[in-house]
Amino acid sequence: MVKHPAFVAFTGIDDTRLIGDLQSLSARYPIEWGMLVDDAQAEKPLFPDVDARKAFATAGSLRLAAHVCGTEATKIANAPETVCVDLTGFQRIQVNHNFSGSSAEQVENTVLFGRRHGVRTMLQCKGAFPGDNRLDWLFDTSFGTGVSPASWPTLPKNGPFCGFSGGINPLNVESIIAAIGASADDLYWIDMESGIRTNGWLDLNKCEAVCRSIYG
Repeated sequence: MVKHPAFVAFTGIDDTRLIGDLQSLSARYPIEWGMLVDDAQAEKPLFPDVDARKAFATAGSLRLAAHVCGTEATKIANAPETVCVDLTGFQRIQVNHNFSGSSAEQVENTVLFGRRHGVRTMLQCKGAFPGDNRLDWLFDTSFGTGVSPASWPTLPKNGPFCGFSGGINPLNVESIIAAIGASADDLYWIDMESGIRTNGWLDLNKCEAVCRSIYG
């Protein structure tokens, strides 16, 4: 029997006019909505500005994750006390920073940053899942390009909470879950970005199609 993910993460909410629809879909399915945070790119598709971020974060009934990019992600990894971005209302924070050589100091800074804000912190990995239980780990070799990996890493037993991303969309989500091959006692999530967008913008019809494929 295929083990379904604990929830689905749809990354790239960007249009506050969809808040009511996000709430409606969240009431029916286990969803985490990921928001890309980078003020240098604000107002582009994928990157809501400060006012839009606040509107999402205060809407209620939404599980939210901030995917911090750019300068602020670098600050979290290297000098977290200098970070000024408001992350109120987010349940998890993913730091999209290139951790050169898996710097122990940068990982430690990321953990401490999450603790200061009272949220779980996520980092990306490109191979086997690390064993550090203080963080959640997302396997990601695609980085929003919609490319699936040649294979999926094995979920660690009694390890950290782990997720999978890379080329997942409504048409292949069932086969990818089968390929992940989680056992009955495994907990994991799946994340997708490009596969649930149309013309660059979030497409809730595609999000619902993914949820129906997984949860019925």
